Amino acid sequence: MTQQLNTQPKVQINDVIYNAASQCFEALVIVDTGSRTAKYPCAIQAPITMEFDEAAAGLTTQALRRHTQRFGLKSQMRSHAPAPRAGRQRFDPRKWLAQLGFGSAHKAA
Repeated sequence: MTQQLNTQPKVQINDVIYNAASQCFEALVIVDTGSRTAKYPCAIQAPITMEFDEAAAGLTTQALRRHTQRFGLKSQMRSHAPAPRAGRQRFDPRKWLAQLGFGSAHKAA
């Protein structure tokens, strides 16, 4: 029996607003695939009477479509792991001042 992996990305819709001037729902949609996270500004034209679930489905579809495309407007967050220090110890200003001759008897003003 083969096991299928769930590769469906997680989608989070933030700050849904209705823009009356352009008659569309707008939102910032975050798509997280586990290996990368990207934010997409999405908008769908619809009347203000549209149900929220329908608008959310349309915004999600648009974000997933943009996520599969190579080009387009998006904001991508990459995890940053700080580079390890090159064998040096962490800087300790008190130890450094003690080496310079300013022991614990000298207190700063």
